Amino acid sequence: MKKILLATPTMHTEEEQYIQKAFETNWIAPLGPNVDEFEDKVAAYVGVPSSAALSSGTAALHLSIVLAGVKENDIVFVPSLTFAASVNPVRYEKAVPVFIDSERDTWNMDATALRKAFEKYPHPKAVMAVHLYGTSANMDKICALCKEHDVPLIEDAAESLGTTYKGKMTGTFGDYGIYSFNGNKIITTSGGGILVARQEKDIEKARFLSKQARDPARHYQHSTIGYNYRMSNVVAGIGCGQMQHIEEHIQKKHEIYKAYKEAFSDIKEIEMNPLNKDGIDNNWLSCMTISPDSSVTPTQVMDALEAENIETRPIWKPMHLQPAFEEYDFIQVEDGMSVSEDIFNRGLCLPSDIKNTEEDMERIIKIVRKQFRQQ
Repeated sequence: MKKILLATPTMHTEEEQYIQKAFETNWIAPLGPNVDEFEDKVAAYVGVPSSAALSSGTAALHLSIVLAGVKENDIVFVPSLTFAASVNPVRYEKAVPVFIDSERDTWNMDATALRKAFEKYPHPKAVMAVHLYGTSANMDKICALCKEHDVPLIEDAAESLGTTYKGKMTGTFGDYGIYSFNGNKIITTSGGGILVARQEKDIEKARFLSKQARDPARHYQHSTIGYNYRMSNVVAGIGCGQMQHIEEHIQKKHEIYKAYKEAFSDIKEIEMNPLNKDGIDNNWLSCMTISPDSSVTPTQVMDALEAENIETRPIWKPMHLQPAFEEYDFIQVEDGMSVSEDIFNRGLCLPSDIKNTEEDMERIIKIVRKQFRQQ
């Protein structure tokens, strides 16, 4: 029985050409012409002057935290409904995350809860917004609050390359933005990330810090702590090839989301993950929630698909419920169970690989629909 995976890399022919050129010219180590070209391609695509290609999206987030001046015991506002990689760099610097609940409209940071957090903690060092599953947060409200309080804004756009909000690319609203090119993302470099910033001097500093912060001296001299975060010229070549197909990948993700939405439209217990009405999502992962009064559970659906060799994932478990972060404060607006916990309890991620055939999609949909017919 064919295995259907959640999301995997989709390779073309151009990637291999870039890799071959790296081998022919012996540009194997970090930096090189592929890195330069990849940085230029991504910067042009999202509409910024330049970018810094790094070893991972997490590395890009860490440098964003450093560039924002976050130090030990500083407070950083972070959405609770996200992957741990959003929060870990805050703790790398021994800063204190304060988790913000989600809004139901986008599943992203609730601006009302963010305002409440500012009332409780008037002087955070930074705010991090995350564009979950490729859906943009409501950036107008979040940007306005950051401007009102004169606080740097970091955008974790790891999952949302190509997503727009009011015609502007996610990742370019804040002081700093990051993208991930992990194997399951909209495009991949095998592993890697990119940092963009409002000010060119921050990109220059990020590049400096990512190369062990070596001072411009003939000998090895270091006046500050650096990191080994630069991207390899080989994997950057994969990215250069992938960038030629990003719109094609996004279109196929749109088709997957649309297929699920249409297939489940007559099942009142199923609701697909919301899209931001003020933007165009890249639909990185298609997700669904099940109404609380249904006798079907997400676990039941995931088990049924797993039994047929089909991979799924739960929704991200909120950070304020994680053992590593449970000591930190959590700000919510609604009484009782938080929005983020409710989404986690009722949701799951559906297979969203752009290589899925019509037959693959029909197979997935048939199994999901069967669970609700059995009620």
